[in-house]
Amino acid sequence: MDQGQPLTDGALNAAADAFERLRPRLFGIAYRVLGSVAEAEDVVQDVWLRWQGVDRGAVLDHGAFLAKITTRLAINVAQSARVRREAYVGPWLPEPVDTSVDPQVGAERGEALELAVLLVLERLNPVERAAYVLREAFDYAYDEIAGMLQLSQANTRQIVSRARKRLSAERREPVDSAQHRRLLEAFVAAARHGDVAALENVLSADVVAYADGNGMRGVARLEIVGPERVARVTAFARKFFPGAEYAIVEANGRPSLLLARDGAAVALASATVGPDGIDGLYWVLAPDKLRAYERSARRLTDRP
Repeated sequence: MDQGQPLTDGALNAAADAFERLRPRLFGIAYRVLGSVAEAEDVVQDVWLRWQGVDRGAVLDHGAFLAKITTRLAINVAQSARVRREAYVGPWLPEPVDTSVDPQVGAERGEALELAVLLVLERLNPVERAAYVLREAFDYAYDEIAGMLQLSQANTRQIVSRARKRLSAERREPVDSAQHRRLLEAFVAAARHGDVAALENVLSADVVAYADGNGMRGVARLEIVGPERVARVTAFARKFFPGAEYAIVEANGRPSLLLARDGAAVALASATVGPDGIDGLYWVLAPDKLRAYERSARRLTDRP
């Protein structure tokens, strides 16, 4: 079908079916590159609009074609987003995504999905980030990635190798998922009761906490370092959010702490865990990011 030719109902249904099968992967690519649920949703919607006008009969591999469009659009958005984020007040953290309702967002692997990893990826330029995501999270071959990014295969390999080294230098070896959940459950129990001593017991000696409130009053604008300070700030959440309910939810493929009041999320904390306890806490408090997390839980039912 030529571009610009009106779509019949049957052709539109076929286009929609092909797109819907690939939507989770497309969202997963865009989300990892952008660290934003809202921006990833916008990219996927733009891809869908473009897909309707494509001569699909000439497309040999629908998945590769749509992944390429998604990647290029996500890179463009990431380049403009970098300027906006420079004016952000306090630490900027990626928007969390609810992976419990749509496990396919993790694709074949959970790589580049945790908030801490997305934060490190943010320090790479958008093309480097996209190359790493396509290789490590979605297992695309180097020649496929090179075609998507309009690079040579040799350059693509170098970019992915540099990104791997960057991540390995800034990340500790994670503990197994069972230990991660045990520590988080102990953390949540202590936080719920404001027990500073119990909180200190589950934190590592060099723990660092980040709070993304984008200028919210009372939210730290600098990193908080050390178990005593992190424990006290965590315990203060009971007063900062009086009446909030504490629950463990899944965000970005990991168990996380969700604080909700009157049915609405007011804070979400993701943790990284090392052999000696929780070594990183990532508090998302900005209301727009919490709404994006809640919206991500409805992504399967709220599609246009």
